[in-house]
Amino acid sequence: MIPQLLGRMGFTALFSIAICMALTINCMSQTPDEQLDKSFRAYLDECFELRPLEATLLGDHRFDDRLDDISPEARKRWLEHYRQQLATLESDTDYDSLQRSGQIDYEIWRDELKRNIWLAENTNPFVEDPRVYGNYINDSVYMLLAQSTLPLEQNVKNAIARIEQIPRIIQTARVSIKAPPRSILETAIAQNKGAIDFYEKGIYELVGEESLRASIRKVTPPAIEALKSYQAFLEIDFLLPKSVGEWRIGKEKFDRKLQLVLDVGLTADEVLRDALVEFDRVQDELYVIAKQLWSRYFPDRVLPVDNQRGRRETVAAVISAVSQEHSQPSALIADARESVTAIQNFISQHDILRLPKEDRCQVIEMPEFRRGNSLAYLDAALPLDPDGFSYYAISPPPAQWNQKRVTSFLEEYNKHMLQILTIHEAYPGHYVQLQYSNRSPSLIRRLLQSGAYVEGWAVYTEQMMLDQGYGDGSLPLRLNQLKFYLRAVGNTILDNRMHCTQMTDQEALSFLTQEAYQSDGEAHLKIIRAKQSSVQLSTYFAGRMAFYRLRQKIQLEQGDAFELGRFHEAVLENGSIPVKFLSELVRERLNHPRSPQE
Repeated sequence: MIPQLLGRMGFTALFSIAICMALTINCMSQTPDEQLDKSFRAYLDECFELRPLEATLLGDHRFDDRLDDISPEARKRWLEHYRQQLATLESDTDYDSLQRSGQIDYEIWRDELKRNIWLAENTNPFVEDPRVYGNYINDSVYMLLAQSTLPLEQNVKNAIARIEQIPRIIQTARVSIKAPPRSILETAIAQNKGAIDFYEKGIYELVGEESLRASIRKVTPPAIEALKSYQAFLEIDFLLPKSVGEWRIGKEKFDRKLQLVLDVGLTADEVLRDALVEFDRVQDELYVIAKQLWSRYFPDRVLPVDNQRGRRETVAAVISAVSQEHSQPSALIADARESVTAIQNFISQHDILRLPKEDRCQVIEMPEFRRGNSLAYLDAALPLDPDGFSYYAISPPPAQWNQKRVTSFLEEYNKHMLQILTIHEAYPGHYVQLQYSNRSPSLIRRLLQSGAYVEGWAVYTEQMMLDQGYGDGSLPLRLNQLKFYLRAVGNTILDNRMHCTQMTDQEALSFLTQEAYQSDGEAHLKIIRAKQSSVQLSTYFAGRMAFYRLRQKIQLEQGDAFELGRFHEAVLENGSIPVKFLSELVRERLNHPRSPQE
């Protein structure tokens, strides 16, 4: 047979047939789950070719010297790629032949594609939201120097290649942005000022070595010039006078977006109903704590009358008094680091869960260009570069704020609240959870993370830690935990009403300050954030309720056999999955022995 084939077809053709046969045999030898993983990896390669920044943010450094083509034509190609991949995934995958874990991975990937398609078809951030360009201007370089584990010299070389492309990004922004909402534009203006400062000063602090600094100085002037010109464009030439865009997305779009993005199995109306009930319950708990603290802070004053008005007066007065126990701006970072040690010790001593053996989380001051509408965030180690550091970033009050605004900020994030924030952002919140997630054997689950899971876990841990005894029963600490949680619940109500009704800024301000006990400064920032990020504010509460309800069900089922640390690890070991899968996967995990410590 072989000589005949050689005679008719030649060696090259026969070799090609052999290769095809080998590939076919190899494909046939793979399980359906392995084929799904292989398809996802091929899809990632295509995504990263189209969007190199996405690769960097996930920890794949093959494309670190490139920046995306973000022209309208390129963005159309992104959408077409999503559509083609969804069609291929649905036609080529035999769902029933997958293991159950593979079926869940398939659903996560399929739903991510559907979500991306809907967002591309129904939102237009490159036209309406100038902040999106900041990712390419700032994060594209900052992430290389702050989180990549490649040698510093290589990261600097890649950073230089990207800095040289910043004028192109800015030119695309100038021709693309059309009359954005004022609230979004004002944040973009402030962040672009931070970008100018970063390329004038901050970048050199990250680089360190003088020889490498010198190489960067050669390429930053054109970028800085372009950024300053862009600043004038944003503020004077065109945008600020014409920032009249509509930020409300409306009830129909809000509901569809919430179902796609949160993926918790609830409609927007159902999430709102849950939030309204929970809001009243937490208000009652706050009053109970405030009554117990009243005589400590107001020994010569009579407790107000126990009616709706008197209860709010009691809670507001005690919150105000407790808020005076705050740090100074220069001490915020040190206070956060001190709280980390105490919280870590408590977690270990009380078997809340097993912490990662090597602590790779650093507390840092938030870079200026990252500041906007929140005090803190966590930059977790990247899923595809998990040996890097995570950064728990704290934002001191900006230097241009007057003393009244600085004082309000410090009162809002007082010494008690800072501990709750550290629980949420770091231990056992985002840092610990995402370290567990980075160990997931499923690439799909490591990369396609659920926001409701990530934020819901962090909110769940705040109450859980105090319930288990952290803080030794401190009532001021409990008061701040309840206030912080009431904020998450209230934000869900605000999110819905701002986008689904005609709620005014003044109505929103009254709700946040009078009913949710937020300071004026915090409330104003929250209103801005609600205008800038429909649905996102709902992820915290919706996700927290999923964790809380699952915990209650399993604890009731197991009775005295329930182990809190084992339950938490069963939750975390599945990766950052949509919470609708939690009940099934956690129960399955609890049928097996606790995993050995890493």
